[in-house]
Formats: sequence, structure tokens, C-alpha cells
Amino acid sequence: MMKKKSIPASKPFLILFLCQIISALDVPLDSKLLEELSQPPTITHQSPKDYIVDPRENIVIQCEAKGKPPPSFSWTRNGTHFDIDKDAQVTMKPNSGTLVINIMNGGKAEAYEGVYQCTARNERGAAISNNIVIRPSRSPLWTKEKLEPHQVREGDSLVLHCRPPVGLPPPIIFWMDNAFQRLPQSERVSQGLNGDLYFSNVQPEDTREDYICYARFNHTQTIQQKQPISVKVFSMDSLNDTIAANLSDTDIYGAKPVTERQPILLTPTGSTSTKVELRGNVLLLECIAAGLPTPVIRWIKEGGELPANRTFFENFKKTLKIIDVSEADSGNYKCIARNTLGSVHHVISVTVKAAPYWITAPRNLVLSPGEDGTLICRANGNPKPSISWLANGVPIAIAPEDPSRKVDGDTIIFSHVQERSSAVYQCNASNEYGYLLANAFVNVLAEPPRILTPANKLYQVIADSPALLDCAYFGSPKPEIEWFKGVKGSILRGNEYVFHDNGTLEIPVAQKDSTGTYTCVARNELGKIQNEVHLEIKDPTMIIKQPEYKVVQRYGQVSFECIIKHDSTLLPTVIWLKDNDELPDDERFLVGKDNLTIMNVTDKDDGTYTCIVNTTLDSVSASAVLTVVAAPPTPAIIYARPNPPFDLELTGQLERSIELSWIPGDENNSPITHFVIEYEDGLHEPGVWHYQTEVPGTQTTVQLKLSPYVNYSFRVVAVNKIGRSQPSEPSEQYLTKSANPDENPANVQGVGSEPDNLVITWESLKGFQSNGPGLQYKVSWRQKDVDDEWTSVIVANVSKYIVSGTPTFVPYEIKVQALNDLGYAPEPSEVIGHSGEDLPMVAPGNVQVHVVNSTLAKVHWDPVPLKTVRGHLQGYKVYYWKVQSLSRRSRRHVEKKILTFRGNKTFGMLPGLEPYSSYKLNVRVVNGKGEGPASPDKVFKTPEGVPSSPSYLKITNPTLDSLTLEWGSPTHPNGVLTSYILKFQPINNTHELGPLVEIRIPANESSLILKNLNYSTRYKFYFNAQTSVGSGSQITEEAVTIMDEGKMAGILHPAVGAGKGYSEILFETSPVMHTVRPTFYKVQPLYPRIRNVTTAAAETYANISWEYEGPDHANFYVEYGVAGSKEDWKKEIVNGSRSFFVLKGLTPGTAYKVRVGAEGLSGFRSSEDVFETGPAMASRQVDIATQGWFIGLMCAVALLILILLIVCFIRRNKGGKYPVKEKEDAHADPEIQPMKEDDGTFGEYRSLESDAEDHKPLKKGSRTPSDRTVKKEDSDDSLVDYGEGVNGQFNEDGSFIGQYSGKKEKEPAEGNESSEAPSPVNAMNSFV
Repeated sequence: MMKKKSIPASKPFLILFLCQIISALDVPLDSKLLEELSQPPTITHQSPKDYIVDPRENIVIQCEAKGKPPPSFSWTRNGTHFDIDKDAQVTMKPNSGTLVINIMNGGKAEAYEGVYQCTARNERGAAISNNIVIRPSRSPLWTKEKLEPHQVREGDSLVLHCRPPVGLPPPIIFWMDNAFQRLPQSERVSQGLNGDLYFSNVQPEDTREDYICYARFNHTQTIQQKQPISVKVFSMDSLNDTIAANLSDTDIYGAKPVTERQPILLTPTGSTSTKVELRGNVLLLECIAAGLPTPVIRWIKEGGELPANRTFFENFKKTLKIIDVSEADSGNYKCIARNTLGSVHHVISVTVKAAPYWITAPRNLVLSPGEDGTLICRANGNPKPSISWLANGVPIAIAPEDPSRKVDGDTIIFSHVQERSSAVYQCNASNEYGYLLANAFVNVLAEPPRILTPANKLYQVIADSPALLDCAYFGSPKPEIEWFKGVKGSILRGNEYVFHDNGTLEIPVAQKDSTGTYTCVARNELGKIQNEVHLEIKDPTMIIKQPEYKVVQRYGQVSFECIIKHDSTLLPTVIWLKDNDELPDDERFLVGKDNLTIMNVTDKDDGTYTCIVNTTLDSVSASAVLTVVAAPPTPAIIYARPNPPFDLELTGQLERSIELSWIPGDENNSPITHFVIEYEDGLHEPGVWHYQTEVPGTQTTVQLKLSPYVNYSFRVVAVNKIGRSQPSEPSEQYLTKSANPDENPANVQGVGSEPDNLVITWESLKGFQSNGPGLQYKVSWRQKDVDDEWTSVIVANVSKYIVSGTPTFVPYEIKVQALNDLGYAPEPSEVIGHSGEDLPMVAPGNVQVHVVNSTLAKVHWDPVPLKTVRGHLQGYKVYYWKVQSLSRRSRRHVEKKILTFRGNKTFGMLPGLEPYSSYKLNVRVVNGKGEGPASPDKVFKTPEGVPSSPSYLKITNPTLDSLTLEWGSPTHPNGVLTSYILKFQPINNTHELGPLVEIRIPANESSLILKNLNYSTRYKFYFNAQTSVGSGSQITEEAVTIMDEGKMAGILHPAVGAGKGYSEILFETSPVMHTVRPTFYKVQPLYPRIRNVTTAAAETYANISWEYEGPDHANFYVEYGVAGSKEDWKKEIVNGSRSFFVLKGLTPGTAYKVRVGAEGLSGFRSSEDVFETGPAMASRQVDIATQGWFIGLMCAVALLILILLIVCFIRRNKGGKYPVKEKEDAHADPEIQPMKEDDGTFGEYRSLESDAEDHKPLKKGSRTPSDRTVKKEDSDDSLVDYGEGVNGQFNEDGSFIGQYSGKKEKEPAEGNESSEAPSPVNAMNSFV
């Protein structure tokens, strides 16, 4: 009899647990079986014994258990029953014993601190959890302490104490600086296990004031910081200097130099110490030494070796770490600290104790009635643990009596158990270092046999291999297993079978005759059950031709064969390996059905090649070696295009296919990569070759698909890396038989060209697509959605057919079918087309206009009925035109504008309207044919808008204290003008500012005289028109009042304006003006401020001005951008410190935002102002100063003046009396002020004028008077009479140096001060 074998119970259903001592947690029982069998509770998951919780979060105490029936749960707290229902903060999860204590909604974690234990109970017993100690984590603050600075001599040792607060769990300690950077550590400076920072010797670079100890409490995710510790290291050099400064020359002084010291231990102290550690923990021993040079630490174990693979050195070998310690690690450990001057050592006596650990933990027992069994609970520890038993959570001494149970120390013996003996037993092993608690149940079951292996399971085995037939069973008492072969076969016995304890039948050597049905029978005293399985024996897989050893020359070609034979019911897969690894990813390796070919062999292809054949039941392999050798020397290789293929042969002729073969020509040292096959259709396109297909260069035959009714000839072109060969000679011709067309024309369309026709078009088939002679087309059509029959016509080989007499724009179903002499093509698909369109019949109705604003209107209309469109609706067109302007009541040429709105829209927006105008519009519907009739004209009016800028602003007749302004009305009033607004202010570049004066002028005025202005002062004017809607764009100009020296003394009295900078002057206006009293004052601001930012915009530029209060010499900048845009501000720097700037290059008709700031004054800007540039004009006014005729005229005037001066000079030299000279001689001017001795200027006049000159550039051509002024009232015959208000001036010799000044259009521009081009008169001033 063969000895029975034991096989591992690893198959899914080979599960036996009756009459065996097994663990319910380790064996995965059949799920269906678990649902039917009773089972005592088993704890499957529980919280750790020492459970530290976050006091800010809910406390979850885990307790999960399984059993049949499902267990119920209860809890004790601190040894007494914990009534969950009485605490609103505590809930238990459904179908679970897990407790959830709600801390986040008002509960306090400290109130739930204690020892918890869970009990899971059903009718078969009760299991209990460990004692779970709940403690909230703590992260207390550092106690306040006064930290004295550490002052240490260079070379001395130092310990910085951390002393962190006691937390739960203990914090993690680390040292950092104020910048939150870890302090560098080394053999000299390191952190001890207690958190203190140790310096073996201090160096000057250790001086710092931010040694900070941090304590990180991981449970609460908090970090506590100790007060920074200051360390100052005194070097010997600096100490000697200090001593020398305090001693006399005769004293002997000098600190001792840094002396080297032998090591001493900073921790631990003394020569010996003790350490107790628990088994399985990590042992940490530490030695930190002081000394100079820095000592090196070494560790040894007295009387033994440090344990290999468990010993580690940390903290620069100052810490010895041994993991997973055991009692064998007890002993004396010596640390030795050594430097060049000596050594010191310390012995640490280590004792390893042990909390209880299992030797044999109790395991679940499943017994049948009347059987015996034992529960064994053996544990070890140091000291030896005591063993105690509980039954269903109650000490066994006071548990209910069970006559089948006997306790013998660490063993419970069960004899002749009954079903009532089922219970859960707890074993508790404890000593002073901890305890172990294990649950093990005794489950007494009486169950008839069950077979867990699926019925009719099929086993397939290769012949001559062992066969294992499973019969996983279950029953209580344990069933007996018998095997039979066939339906009525006898019981299996004999040496050819092996019967395993788990019910498996083994046939050691299965043969073909082993095939059949096998029956497994399980029986005990409670019943009997059987199960059938089937066995098939398969032929083995074999390699009948194995790969052979090969030797090949470099760059050659080699093949390995691997021909196999296998069972016809199995599907094999073949895998090739090179040197037991995958083949290289290289296109040179070609794997065929039964071979491996390597092209263009290289040295790296040398190796062992293995063919592996796998099926679902077996695997075989065979290997061969490839040796690559060098090729014999050859002449220089010449690479060229391949020679053309030859011997083309056609075989296997069929109606729609043929096989073409050929012989390749010479490769010419460059392998052929592919062949291109081309064909000629001698019937339809003789002499024209077409691409047919291409194949790899290793292939010399190809199966070609053919079309009917084509006279084929073929040729082949070889291609390598050099290029294409010449085509081969054509093959013999092959004419395919005719056939019906395979396809119908593509791109069939139906579109009418006239209102009463339908034009059907298509793409004709190409010659070889006809498949036969007599190609024609059957064109069919019928009106869609009408119960009509198809109308068909057969046409010749054309691509268009016109159907006449159709209704206007109706849908048609259309199809075009190809046919030839042999028949029709397949039924074609239908397409939808439309007959011709006609113009729409009706106009849109109910046209309404809603005026949105002065330039935008919204028009609505009702859509026309689709039937009246008579075509594809393309949209609606709105025609609109301006009838007249309501402000001028003048008609002009009507220019109609058109807006098209696509699709079936019923509204649209009309932009770009002119304000205060009368418009008309009509709407028309549009289809593919054209436009329909127009709707009745609809009249609408746009409301008033703001006007455009005045057409011009001229400043003429400058005198000492007055200027004349003339202007033209706006080109586009956009409404009824109500008034004009004039603003003006003086311009200078000092802190002497004048307010902005505003004057409102009636709309019917066109000129204004400003009087009592300051003499010789530049003014800037801002002028705009207004309607009832608001103000329009501004136009700006600048002008200067002229200077009269004769009135200087009276006007510029030294006492006037002292301390203010300007005198208060009244000025008169024309009757339309109101009287304004501007007060000018000098600002000395207490803080910087920019205010009164004003803008005057033209089409492409804007003049920005502002008032500034603040420190001297501020440099300004202007920032601007498009209003409402998110783009960054653009910045322009203002030259000097002037208070105006011109922005150029702006876009016409655009709103801009602007603000002014001062450089160097952080965050100092003005408030934003918004302005809009004028609309773009079709043409601009020509600047007269650039015209050739004007420049010539000015030159002539200058020449005349020069001649006049020469005549005067000659006349004076002849002794003639010039009237002006006579008057000067006769009447000296008593009001002329004496010149100052230092600078040659007039007294008070200099103080005022020089200020203006310092900060404001003079106009080109202006001159500062020299010594005398000729006043008009003092001379009846002077050159003053020849100018228009000119202050003529002469030198002492009578020569003329005055300024010719006439009426001007604009003031001259200099830099960015003016927004206009220089006037031609001022250009003449510069010339003179």
C-alpha cells in the first residue's frame, strides 16, 4: 500500500476544520457554509490597548466581531457597565460595536478618559476585547523662565537645556534658528536623546542669539517654541585685547591660549549606569563627550559581539541603536570617547525584560457531540507571566459549571462534549510589563456531510502526469470519504491511487484509460452525500524539430526552426527568447509560424535562442546557440539602387483576384525595403500606370484584387535606401470579365437654377468603375411628402440632368443608379434636393424701432411665413438712412446703409447713428434668389447727445491785460446748444498756483474779450460746448499776455504780493461774463498732493494738466489706459517738474483713464480722470505754417524789416534826428528802475521774471528787455506804429531789437507743453 501523501490545502474548496485545531481567523471558510452554520463570536478588529486620541476630534473606539447569529455588543468603562443610551454624545455604529464619542459638538475628551472593554455576545458565547485605555493627547505650553545669556570661552564645553513640557505622547525635539532653519550638527555639536544641545567644545562661529528648541506634538499637529537662547563665545585674541586695555604696561597680562583637553563625558555621568528595555523594542544607548580636539566615540559589548544586522550607529556614533532586542542582548555595553590626549569610558548595564508573548496561543475548536479536545494557552515573559482563564468574559472560577470541562493550569481539557458545551474562552497572560488576551471558542456542531467541491467539475491532465481530483467536505462528526469510477463502478483501492486526508484522490501517473467520471461519497452517522467529477487526459506537447546550432557571418541571415506537435484540443503559443530574455525590439528579427529569422546579423546577436511552447496544461522548450563570425575581407562596398525585378508570372487567375510573383534583381549592397506593384488598364487608359499596392522586401508574391472589365498589365519596382529601381518588364495582360457596376455615382445633388426646374448633378464613375461596356445612369425623382410615384429616365454617361416644369422651391427625393450592359448597380441611397427658388413674395410686418440711445437703435419685425419665402431663408436686410439733422434742418445727400441679419432673426441693432437726427428704415427678407419687397418706411428720431468740440478756437489781440477769444460752433452739435464752457488757468512750473477759472457763455456768442489779466503770463484755455445732455469734447489753446515795462514800477511794487507770490487783480469781462476774483497764492504743502487733474482731448492726443502741493523737485509721471480695460497702465515720464503733459498716439473716439503720480513718493498718485478722444475725421486741416507760399511771404517780410533797420541806421549816422531819439534825449523817463549791480536786471521786475524763467521756458523768438523800453504813449513816431500792439525796443545806439508780433492762430509748442503745431507768426519771430 502506497504511503499517503500530505498536500497543502491551498485550493479554494479544500477546507477541513472538523476534528482539527484550527484558527477561525486564518482559514477562509466557504461563504455559503458560513451562512448556514452557527458560530460563537470572534473579535475581528479592535482599537489598540493604549489609545491616545486627538482632543479636537471625535473619539472612535473600534470593536468589530463576526458570528452566527450576528453578535450583539456591550461596553464597560473602568470596570463597570457603560450605558450608552444615557449619554447623548455617545453612539454605536449599526451592526457593529464601534463607539463614536462626539467631541466636535460640545463634548470634552477629558471627560471620556478611562479603560474601555467591548463584549460581543450571541447564543453560542461571548468574546471580549482588550482593555482599551483612552487618553487624550496633550501639548502643554512651555513654562515661562528667564534665560540668561551663555558666555563661554573658546574651547570650553557647553550644554543648552531644552526641558520640553511633558506631553502625551512625548514631543519630538529639534533645534532651529529664527529663520526656521535647522541648526547644523556634527561630531562637535549634536542633540542628545533628552533634547539638549551638546557642544564638545565651542568655537567663535557658535556665537548667536537664536538657539531655539522646538517641541512638535504630532497628535495635535502643534509646535511649541522655547525662548531663544543667546550664546557668546569669547576668543582668546579678543579676550587678551580686553585685558590689555585695562592693565598698565608694567602689568603681566594675557589669557591662557586655547588649551587642548582630554575627553570627559557630558552624558551619562559617572563610570557606570543601568538601562532596562523590553523585548522587541529598540534599545538606544547614548554617550556624548567633551574635549579638545573633539572626541570620537566607539562602542563595544563586554564579553560578546554587537548583534549583526540589528545594530546601527546614529548621531555621529554617539548613539548605539539595537532593534528588536531579546533577552540575549542583556549585558554590559561600553562607550569609549577618545582624542589625541586620552580617553574616557562608561559602562551601561543593560537588562532586557519581556512583556508576555505567545508560545502557543489558544485556537478555536470545532467538535462534534461526544468528542474530546483541548485548549492550550502558553506564554513566556520576564518575569514569567501568570495564566488565568475566563469563560464568556467571566472568570472561569465563577462561570457556570460544565462537566465536560477541566482546567489544568495553562490547558483546558474537554471530554465527551455536548452542544451546550459551546462557549468562548479567554486566556489572560500578564506580568508587570503587560498582558496578552486571546479569545478561542469551542463550537460543538452536529451536521450531516456536505461536499464543497462543485459538481461535475472537469479536470484536464497531460498523459503520464499526476491527476488530483478534489473532494472538499464538511460534516460533524467527521465524514468518511470513498471514491468510485463510473456510475456503477466498484470502490477504488490499490497502489495506483493515493487517498489524502482532505478527501483528494491522487492518480500518480494518469494514462489515457484514466479518462472518465469519478464519484466521491461522504458519509457520517447523520447522513450521506456524493459528488461527480470528470477527468480528461491530453496528449503532451512536443517539439518534433528543434532549433540547431548555427554559425553565420556578420551581416548575413540565419533561421532557427521550431516545429511542434500538440493535442488537437489545446491551443499552443510559441515564444522566442534570447539569453533567457525577450527578443530585442528590432525589425531584423522576424518571427514566423514555426521559425525565427534574423536579418543582417551583427555581433550583438551572438547568444542562445530558446523556443518555448505553452498550452494551458504543459510547456516545453528547446534551445540553440548562434555564433557570429567576421566576414572575409571584401572590396569597398558600392551602394546603388536595386536592379529591376524580372520573370513576372501571373497565377491563380480568378474573376476578382490574381497572384503575381517575381524574382528580385540584385540589391546592390543595400537591402530591398519594399516592392511597389503598379498596373495599366489597356482598355480604358492605355499607357498610364497606376499604383496598386506595395509589399515588404522579403516578399516575392502578392495576391491582387481586381475589378471587372479591365485589361490588366502589372509591373514591379524595387526600393532600397538608395532609391527606386527601374520598373520591371510588364507582365502578360489579363482581361477580367464584365460585371454589374459595384457602386453608384457619388455627391448626388438637386438644386434648381430657375423657379420652375430641378437640376440633378452627380460625379460620373471612372472608366474601370463601370465594370463593363455601355455605362449609363438611371435618374429618379419624386416630390417629397407627396404620394407620387418615382419618375425615372436613363441617360448616357453624363453628370447632369434637368427636370423642367417643377413647382417653385419644393423638396424632391432624388437617386442616381449606375447600369451597364450586364445590369444595374446596387440600389442607391436617396438624397433630398429642392427645385429652383424665386424672389420672396411679402415684406416683414409690424416693424418697430426702439431707440436705445443717441447712437444706437434696436429694430424688431415679425417673420414672414416660410411659404412666402420661396427659397432657402438666408436672413433679413435692414436698409436705413439719415433724412436730416434736427438741429440744422438741412437735408443732405441720402446714403443708405444696409445691415444683414442671418437666419430667422426678428430683431437687430443699428449702431453708429448720429444724435438728434431723423432716420428712416425698412426691412426685407432674403433668400438664395435675392431680396423680397421692402416693408413701409419707418421713421424714428435719435435723441440729443453731447456735441463735438468747437470747430476752432482763436486767441487774438494780446495786450498787457487782455486777450480776445473767437470760436466756431461744433461741426456736429448733436442737439441744441445751450452754452459754451470756458476754463482757463495760468501755467508756470513753480509752487505758485492759480485756480481754474470757469465761465459759462451763451450759445449764441462767438467771441469773448478777457480783461484785467496778468501781464506777460501764459494762460491755458479749455473750451467746449454743451447741450442739455452734457458737455462735449474740449479744445485747448494757449496764449500769453504781452509785457509793458513802463507800467512795471507801478504794478510791481515791492510790497505787493510779498509772501503770496501774486497780487490780487480784478479783471473785467464782456457783458456776457460774470466778474471773477482769482486769488493766486504760493502753496507750501504739509503733505504731497496732486489735485485738479484736467484733460483736453483732441483726435489722437490729449493735454493733461494738474496742480501739485508737496516737496520741491518732484519728478512726475502720467499713467493712462483704455477705460474699462483690465490691461496694465502705460507710463510716461514728465521731463522736468512742470505740471502738464501731452499724451500722443491715442486712438480716435476712445475713452481713456488717466492719473498722475510723483516718482520717489511711494503710493502717491492723483485720483483717476476719464476723457474721450475726438472721432476720426476723414481729412485734417492743413497747417498753414508748412505751406511753401506762406514761408516765402514771411521771408519777404523779414527782408523788408531788415532793409528798414539798415535805412534807420544810415540815417542816424548822417546826423539826422530820429523822432524817437529826440524824445528820448529831451525827456528822460523817470520811471525806469535802476539796474541791480550784481546781475544787471531791474529791481522787483527781476525777482518776478527770473522765477518764471527758472521754471518755464520762454517762447521761441522772445527776448528779455535790455535796458530801456519805448512805450507807445511816449512816442508819436516810432516803429511801434508799424506793428499791431508790439512793444518795440531799441538799444542805446537806436538799433531795433523788438519782437514782431501779430495776430496768431496758436501759441508755439515746445517739448510737450502745447498740443498744437507752432503758428507761422511765431515761427517768424524765431527767424527774426
